[in-house]
Amino acid sequence: MTAGVVSAAPDASLADVVELMATHDIKNVPILDADKIVGIVSRSDLMRILLRTLPKSGSATVDDEVIRRNILAELRGQSWSVGGDLIGVTVDQGDVELSGAIFDERQRKAAVVAAENVAGVKKVT
Repeated sequence: MTAGVVSAAPDASLADVVELMATHDIKNVPILDADKIVGIVSRSDLMRILLRTLPKSGSATVDDEVIRRNILAELRGQSWSVGGDLIGVTVDQGDVELSGAIFDERQRKAAVVAAENVAGVKKVT
């Protein structure tokens, strides 16, 4: 196990978790209760919260094809994605559907997170 893991308590505020991520340049913060992991907060979780709290009116909408191209570019940039050619991407009003042949659960989760972090994405299936 990694020594010196940065973690937070279950009652830590969102601001505290964000501060830990920024200070330690980390993307995930495990939530520990009596030295047992009870959850984890990731940057993608924070982005989803931010998107839900931003005002909808007056915000620029991103065209579905632009979102699709940006997701494909993000996937192609990942070392695990073999150029991103095995993953199909469809976008309908910001809702993204990923399809294709991924046999490693870690790669599947990474593809979902990569898509979630693209501007304009509302939901990933």
